[in-house]
Amino acid sequence: MSWSQKLAELGIQLPTVAAPVAAYVPAVQSGSHVYVSGQLPFIEGALAATGKVGGEISPEEGKAHARTCALNALAAVHSLVGIDAVVRVVKVGGFVAAAEGFTAIPAVINGASELFGEVFQDAGRHARAAVGVAELPLGAPVEVEVIFEVG
Repeated sequence: MSWSQKLAELGIQLPTVAAPVAAYVPAVQSGSHVYVSGQLPFIEGALAATGKVGGEISPEEGKAHARTCALNALAAVHSLVGIDAVVRVVKVGGFVAAAEGFTAIPAVINGASELFGEVFQDAGRHARAAVGVAELPLGAPVEVEVIFEVG
């Protein structure tokens, strides 16, 4: 089964690629890897939420926003090489705007990691960094960057 067929089976439709908010492109291919720039939780061109996880944003909402970021990363890789060219997810970098004292950063970024597992099964297993930060662009609660191997 191709990845595009798997997405259809899961009822997942890829969004339009989120427009960059500064001087960069959504994704770049170098050799057999596609590096996807940090994706914010944009839905139809609008930031889904602002605030800090563990404060204005619940951990569960943060996890859902991480999933949205991952969907946007899939859209970026698809727009560059096509989703069916993905061989595996290599690495995920997750950033969470965390309220003071909030330390469940990995659980929030699981929203992205779990989506990659659903779509790519074993090829979705990846290395990862999950980092809590003071602020993210535009006041977003979560940002996710991804490296894909393609073939």
